[in-house]
Amino acid sequence: MSDSRKRHEALLYHAKPKPGKIEVVPTKKYATQHDLALAYSPGVAEPCLEIAKDRENVYKYTSKGNLVAVITNGTAVLGLGDIGPEASKPVMEGKGLLFKIFADIDVFDIEVDATDVDKFVEIVKAIAPTFGGINLEDIKAPEAFEIERRLIEELNIPVMHDDQHGTAIISGAALKNAIEIANKDISKVKIVVNGAGAAAISCTRLYVKLGAILENIVMCDSKGVIRKDRDNLTSQKAEFATDQDLDSLEDAMQNADVFIGLSKGNVVSPEMLLSMAKDPIVFAMANPVAEIDYDLAIKTRKDIIMATGRSDHPNQVNNVLGFPFIFRGALDVRATKINEEMKMAAVHALADLAKRSVPEKVNIVYDEVSLSFGREYIIPKPFDPRLIYEIPPAIAKAAMDSGVALEPITDWEKYREELMERAGSGSKEIRMIHNRAKSNLKRIVFAEADHLDVLKAAQRVHEERLGKVILLGRKESILELKEEIGFTDDVPIFDPKTDEEEERRKRFGEAYWKNRQRKGRTLSEATKLMRERTYFAAMMVNENEADALITGYSRPYPSVVKPILELIEKDKGVSKIAACNLMLTKQGPLFLADTTININPSAKDMINTTQMASGLVKMFGMKPNVAMLSFSNFGSSNTETSKKIREAVAFMHKHYPNLVVDGELQADFALNAELLAKEFPFSKLNGKKVNVLIFPNLESANITYKLLKQVQGAESIGPMILGLSKAVHILQLGSSVDEMVNMAALACVDAQQREKNK
Repeated sequence: MSDSRKRHEALLYHAKPKPGKIEVVPTKKYATQHDLALAYSPGVAEPCLEIAKDRENVYKYTSKGNLVAVITNGTAVLGLGDIGPEASKPVMEGKGLLFKIFADIDVFDIEVDATDVDKFVEIVKAIAPTFGGINLEDIKAPEAFEIERRLIEELNIPVMHDDQHGTAIISGAALKNAIEIANKDISKVKIVVNGAGAAAISCTRLYVKLGAILENIVMCDSKGVIRKDRDNLTSQKAEFATDQDLDSLEDAMQNADVFIGLSKGNVVSPEMLLSMAKDPIVFAMANPVAEIDYDLAIKTRKDIIMATGRSDHPNQVNNVLGFPFIFRGALDVRATKINEEMKMAAVHALADLAKRSVPEKVNIVYDEVSLSFGREYIIPKPFDPRLIYEIPPAIAKAAMDSGVALEPITDWEKYREELMERAGSGSKEIRMIHNRAKSNLKRIVFAEADHLDVLKAAQRVHEERLGKVILLGRKESILELKEEIGFTDDVPIFDPKTDEEEERRKRFGEAYWKNRQRKGRTLSEATKLMRERTYFAAMMVNENEADALITGYSRPYPSVVKPILELIEKDKGVSKIAACNLMLTKQGPLFLADTTININPSAKDMINTTQMASGLVKMFGMKPNVAMLSFSNFGSSNTETSKKIREAVAFMHKHYPNLVVDGELQADFALNAELLAKEFPFSKLNGKKVNVLIFPNLESANITYKLLKQVQGAESIGPMILGLSKAVHILQLGSSVDEMVNMAALACVDAQQREKNK
């Protein structure tokens, strides 16, 4: 993606559909006058009086206990430097978004126009009663050290400067494991730290707590090695000044065991890397350009253990592994501070998690056969679902053991279950599908690329490396639109109607005719049909000239399904295809079938659909728990609809006993575990979270998914076609760019899966 295109996309993302990345959403009912009388006057007086009697009641009656302030003065923003409080606001909103999606913590971002330490501390202390915790962000050193120290001492809520401690905690866990893999002793390794800002100082302090010896550490800044004989050192730099006769980073790297980069890109050469000791540990964490390129580093030293700050290489040192879960644990026990014991608990919990067997869901996301502890896996992956229920308990226990927890946890199993419930954010499924698509790019045909939105989607798929795009349509129109939207990269463009494609039309037509010659098609008709994009695109997939197909944006669904069914064979053992939509709801992902194909499926059709939908769920790395829906519950009605569901369920219970499926069930019982357990304790779905809903007919399924999408704002991936032998997926008429991008990523993963199954 060009720099100008990146800039345009980033600005548009932050500006539309409304400015910013976060909003405040009510958590209570407000529809009636009665509701409003409770929310505000006169009802609000009651909790106010209770809090006035005992200030601790603020945690009982307000959102304080789950509310964190992300506070900055904008003096050290990312790689942008001192840009001021207003310009830092997008970063702080982004931090708030990460808190929410990874740990379900609400955030107000606060940008303070104050660079004086005393004034900044005074402002933060004055607003602290609003919050359950304070995350300091992007404040320049050395002021950051003093600000954090004072706020920790003077407030009774958790305070952490993530730029310091987040990187320290994550890199500390990675370093602990890397040293173990290299079979070295942390008390003997020689460590070189390049960078002397807040993060570097905090990281080095933590490494010392892990057992590193001060005399074995050399720290460098922009002037070279920080030596004791240098004048005008800050107290923080003086803490790590060396008396070794070294001047430059190049000198320091000689025979070093560990390099920690918290500086800028391309400052480490291959020669410097070669001068390091056996099994060197290199954490090149400058971002987006590392101190040394990952590919160059592993090419230079085969024995290297390498980590970076980037997501496209193994061993990403990513602060999102830390701060959401550290604050989650601290808030959940009402910790009065985040102390050293809690930070070290995070280090050890992260390091230990990397040594445990990795869930198949994580392997699937990162397209690994089996991630396991070793040189390319020394730290958990950001999308590991275990983080939310493994790290916060470790933090909470450390807070309790160190005496800073005001509300200790007594039922740890219940706490873990609560944490799992918090992890229900569906956007994770999108990120996972995108990651999997990137792992093995497949050729995706966009059959209607001369429509602006389709071309925008194809551009994003190309630029985000979700697939190798092939564009079909009028070439002149596509080229004009590409210029209009800044899509400058060369990608294949084919117009099935042109003379250039005559040979391929004939070849495709003949192949199609051979399959349809006994079904009323002549060779002439078959060849003529290849001028149509859907037919041409489908034959590209059939003839192995593409791996996947996306179509349907500009035409009604039935008119696109017909040629697809003529051209693409069904999977082995499939009698009828079906369609499924993945709805990303606040309660977690829900797979709905059949949403677009079978109008009134028989019991046999529903069995077939259930099997295919269950396979799709497994492709997403989840275990299917299937509810077959009706207006009745377990025999309460004898209508034909209820009977066919009971017939399908009985068949599956007998022939597929390991598949968790039950019905017929009303939707509220299927989705409300307590209600189901109370009324129907015999159901196979008890104790399971339902994630697949099979509907008795198309109208109920289609209406439901569109209602969820429009009224609840649930994001949808689909409809995903089930039962075809190729990765072919049909869009809904007028799909959004985001929906098309997600479908393209899904089509790519579908093609990957088919390749594996061959």
